[in-house]
Amino acid sequence: MTDSRTSSGDVPPSVFGADLHLDLIGPGLRAGLTDALREAIRSGRLVPGTRLPSSRSLAADLGVARNTVADTYAELIAEGWLTARQGSGTRVAKRAEPRSAAPAAVRARPAQRRPTYGLLPGAPTLAEFPRTQWLKAARRALTAAPNDAFGYGDALGRVELRTALADYLARARGVHAGPDRIVICAGFRHGLTLMAQVLRARQVAALAVESYGLDVYRDLLTSAGLRIPPVYVDEHGARTDDLTGLSAVGAALLTPAHQYPTGFALTPQRRTAAVDWARATGGLILEDDYDGEFRYDRQPVGALQGLDPERVVYFGTASKSLAPGLRLGWMVLPKELVPEVVAAKGDIDYMSSALEQLTLAEFIASGAYDRQVRTMRVRYRRRRDELVAALARRAPAVRVTGMAAGLQVVLELPPGTENAVVQAAARRGLAVAPMADFRHELADAGWRSAEPDGLVVNYAAPSDSAWAGALDALCEVMP
Repeated sequence: MTDSRTSSGDVPPSVFGADLHLDLIGPGLRAGLTDALREAIRSGRLVPGTRLPSSRSLAADLGVARNTVADTYAELIAEGWLTARQGSGTRVAKRAEPRSAAPAAVRARPAQRRPTYGLLPGAPTLAEFPRTQWLKAARRALTAAPNDAFGYGDALGRVELRTALADYLARARGVHAGPDRIVICAGFRHGLTLMAQVLRARQVAALAVESYGLDVYRDLLTSAGLRIPPVYVDEHGARTDDLTGLSAVGAALLTPAHQYPTGFALTPQRRTAAVDWARATGGLILEDDYDGEFRYDRQPVGALQGLDPERVVYFGTASKSLAPGLRLGWMVLPKELVPEVVAAKGDIDYMSSALEQLTLAEFIASGAYDRQVRTMRVRYRRRRDELVAALARRAPAVRVTGMAAGLQVVLELPPGTENAVVQAAARRGLAVAPMADFRHELADAGWRSAEPDGLVVNYAAPSDSAWAGALDALCEVMP
């Protein structure tokens, strides 16, 4: 969390960032913070037992004196709203429910409670967006921008960004591409929409997808008129050998570097099998390299695209490395597909913001992108290590699966406990995602002995001030 005072001197509208959603009431920094905490506790958004950030970390996030936060905590402790105990931190106190003056004739529907802690997968830590470096890159890019940058431009995207990406992807991900093969899009979903349109125009009837993945992408593909038979996933990634047994499949959507969400990498044998299938059938592999830069136990595995650039469509974005709000992604295409994708893009969304493209090009060329990835790699590895250690100590029945990579981890739960844990987490103000949310609805659960119960937990998203409380709440609801 990086917010500081607003121009009026009040505490910013959400003093704990997106994690606690506190609305300020009352003037002044300390008064606003005190009143916001009281209201959050009174309304039930901060449930009893919730661990608050330390005064030091919250003060650092807000950019205020530590005494301001410490005095606020002390006042609320004296009033009975909070409790403090050595070694346990500051928590929301357990309070007796006020006695109602008279029973209401009609019970009002309670307002939906916002989660105190968000561990849902899909986003990096937004508080660590490199604002200063991005602003410097934007100024340099704007100063150097040619006049034609302010026109409608090329549907491929700005040549400056495509050139910078071609160099970066070759160096960091082993992707073979020149600027003429790269199409800039507004993230993976936009790129997948374009490819679905191209595949249907090519009379492709079916596109295989992994048996675990995001339903929003499955819905997108079926809405485009494609069948989506599942390719099963195990501890070696997608079972690409099974592609040969699927009927009328013209393409397959895979996450080879780090299967989403199970967290396993596609083995060399299965990578080869996928490319062999594409070559033999004339099919295409759609490679979603959503967090390929973030591997912590070894160097990241190179992209599958390097095995056959003419049979693999590579997708990358800035959503995990920087922020999803930038809406910048890229596709590296086989040569024959470039005109078809450009035509589809002209029908749907002709171009992304030229200024954002130029800024990202400068950000990459200056080395700032590499530095940001290295910084976040260290940060996320530390977060993951803390999560694994806490669970081993406090919830030994829970098994962490998948490799040390990415922004989320799968927690394998004892059989039959998934729903109960999700419900307990909701009561604790903790938003988590059950594995059931990611299973392909057409997948046959009988292909192996049992589908494991589990949670997909995003350890990257919480701010520093919220992380300790989120980790504590997660351990408390584990079986």
